[in-house]
Amino acid sequence: MYTLMGGGLLCAVSGLILLIVATATDFWMQYRYSGNLSNQGLWRFCMSGKCHPHTISIAFWDATRAFMLLSILSCFAGIILGLTAFSSSARASRTRSAGITLLIAGLFALLGLSVYTGVTVNFFGKRYADWRFSWSYILGWIAVILTLSADSFIDLVLKDLPTSSIRRTGAKAKGCQPNASSLAQPLTPGQGISAATSMQ
Repeated sequence: MYTLMGGGLLCAVSGLILLIVATATDFWMQYRYSGNLSNQGLWRFCMSGKCHPHTISIAFWDATRAFMLLSILSCFAGIILGLTAFSSSARASRTRSAGITLLIAGLFALLGLSVYTGVTVNFFGKRYADWRFSWSYILGWIAVILTLSADSFIDLVLKDLPTSSIRRTGAKAKGCQPNASSLAQPLTPGQGISAATSMQ
């Protein structure tokens, strides 16, 4: 169980780092503008080695930013829940919450990347002849895979938890039950007289 949980948390931490790097960097797309190689991210565009913030607000940029930021926050919350599950008495509920939160983080990132992909292909693909997605965008997709993989690891942990808890509960109940042979054993005449005397 601890190996699966550790693997899930490792994937989640790696996914969180890649989500932060992908969201913060300016290489979601590269293209040529007036003969110069340019690139842009969610917050800035760079031309001739100089970067400038986006001066216009476009819906798909805003949507992608929002989804990526929500994904980062959800992934961070899932990691915290996963870490606290080791020391919490409510281990099953904490582990389940961590898995759900990491799944939501992966879906938020998937939505953000899908929105960016669709608009970029349909708009920038027609506007610029020489363009391509760049490494920030690719890191975002790798982060989606890692985050969803973390959720899969935690799902395996949840499948193992009920079996182990049932065994522990059964062992405790068995230890508390009286021995059936001692109950069925008849009292000797001396033991019967002692018991009657004590009752009086």
